[in-house]
Amino acid sequence: MSDSKQTVIILGAGQAGGQCAASLRRNGFGGRILLAGEERHPPYQRPPLSKAYLSGEIDESRLWLQPPETWAEQSVELRLSSRASAIDRANRIVRFEDGREEAFTHLVIATGSRVRTLPVPGADLEGVRYLRSIADVDALKSDFAPGRRIAIIGGGYIGLEAASVALKLGAKPVVIEAMDRLLARVAVPQMSEFYRQAHEARGVPIRLDSQVAALKAESGLFSEGKTVTGIELTSGETIACDSALVGIGVIPNQELAAECGLETGNGISVDEACRTSDPDIYAIGDCAEQHNWLTDKRLRLESVPNALDQAKRAAAAICGTAQPKPEVPWFWSDQFDLKLQTAGLIGAHDTTIIRTGEAETPRSFFHLADGVLIAADCINDPPSFMAAKMMIQKRAKPDPVALADSAVAMKDVMKAALAGA
Repeated sequence: MSDSKQTVIILGAGQAGGQCAASLRRNGFGGRILLAGEERHPPYQRPPLSKAYLSGEIDESRLWLQPPETWAEQSVELRLSSRASAIDRANRIVRFEDGREEAFTHLVIATGSRVRTLPVPGADLEGVRYLRSIADVDALKSDFAPGRRIAIIGGGYIGLEAASVALKLGAKPVVIEAMDRLLARVAVPQMSEFYRQAHEARGVPIRLDSQVAALKAESGLFSEGKTVTGIELTSGETIACDSALVGIGVIPNQELAAECGLETGNGISVDEACRTSDPDIYAIGDCAEQHNWLTDKRLRLESVPNALDQAKRAAAAICGTAQPKPEVPWFWSDQFDLKLQTAGLIGAHDTTIIRTGEAETPRSFFHLADGVLIAADCINDPPSFMAAKMMIQKRAKPDPVALADSAVAMKDVMKAALAGA
């Protein structure tokens, strides 16, 4: 069958889905591409939502992956505000909630993830926000006005980024974290402490070991139409607020895949080419669980670089072209004047080496396992980030003493480590 007679349906018009459609065309795919998304917006970038878009530094048009008219120029059918209801694997058909049915040759599931909701009384009050989409941020912007008290529930990257923007805009944020440190699931204790001190020094109160019992309204009743005015902790204390932003993680949207019999775990199970247990169906992005070459474990990575990489892998497999080379996972976070760049995955590290300058930053945390560098968290330290990525790729063993000594240039640390790799 020639490409021209094939149809690729991509469910999910986020960064993974959009990249997959673009990569199919770049790889020479000549058939039909239907890109269906639940939101009314064309494919856009999510990371700026909690940063530049929330702060008002950029407008909506700066979020687009490419100009909206470009999709038509690439002969990609963009079907927005469209939700799939079922996948009929036997007949190779996708059914949509509006009653339409579309046949496919190949299907790419790029349904992403959804926010984890707060499971306490009062979580449905007015003024309780989440941050996942353009619409979420548009609703949130009024809460970041000068003098407004905003309780941020969750001390992960989304919560901390939002707190930094809130303070910049004149609001009064407080971060409420259930664990005994910030970023507990993704960072070592030393880095958690660095960010606690950084936020508090800039005026953001941090409440650790603080579990939320309920959200309260003016009258104390959890009735429809009431607005949140306080966060009640399990200790009995209530923290007053004008609104609340919840950032306690996400859940993969894997239900469609599970319902049609595809293998799932913590996400939709895929191979290195992003094929599911059905060879004509692929899954990419936040909803996909894949073997990771760096940790030698199956993981679901919530990151833009991973979504783009998997999109390119699925497109290559569909087109029969060579698979991209594995890349070192990387992430970033902007908070105040602190730019964090992370390379690799902490995994089973046994040693953390800290490299500091004379001021608050640059500061980097290098994580090793049996002497091999497997991850690095670099704050305002691009040279360390770039060098770390290369060393992690080569599974190099940098000299721990040189790694900790800021007087030794990172390029020299890297050269010596790569020479011995």
